[in-house]
Amino acid sequence: MTAIPSRPRATWVLILAILAGVSFWFVGQHTIPRPPWIAWKGAGVGLLTIWAALNARGRDGWLITVVLALGTLGDVLLERSQSGGALAFLAGHLTAIILYLLHRRSKPSPSQIILSVLLFVGVPLIAFLLPADRAAAPGIALYATGLGAMAASAWISRFPRYRVGLGAVLFVASDLLIFAKMGPLAGSLIPVMLIWPLYFAGQALIAWGAVTTLLRWKDDEDLHHRL
Repeated sequence: MTAIPSRPRATWVLILAILAGVSFWFVGQHTIPRPPWIAWKGAGVGLLTIWAALNARGRDGWLITVVLALGTLGDVLLERSQSGGALAFLAGHLTAIILYLLHRRSKPSPSQIILSVLLFVGVPLIAFLLPADRAAAPGIALYATGLGAMAASAWISRFPRYRVGLGAVLFVASDLLIFAKMGPLAGSLIPVMLIWPLYFAGQALIAWGAVTTLLRWKDDEDLHHRL
């Protein structure tokens, strides 16, 4: 007897999320009034949050929903308060760490362990070195410690590495570009061009990978209980 895999509900919400996130990249900050611009910015991950909530089937489904909700909050708060936005994202990273460690691999390969350690140690170190304002460096490194731990725990979790793990790494790359914009890449077009697409692609991969994997695991668990 085999289980019929559950298809994610409300795929149209996922499609709308992707359209909102991709289209936002083409919207200049000064081409439309600021309130709708901020709403547009939050719409991409906000719709990913709704999609995750519609597919939540237990504790872990709600954990990934909270992760995405805090990302949405961070997107919006960053336009009003850098520290408020950073705290929302940090809370999201800590929630994600809990989810990933609940599903850590029992026997990760040596290469997985090495990359996980590099993310955990390297991300805060690089983040500390990037900003020209050295007074801001400790706070940035503190945030980046949570960021690196999130990516490290994602990479050694049982979630698909080339969806959730890759998404976490893209998130890291986006944030490191933000910090580089405060230092060696100040005035460069590279952060302007890449920060948003790396960030949104990362969040979308995390949402897609986590939600579909949790549905599959739930199907397997239900089948096991029926046998």
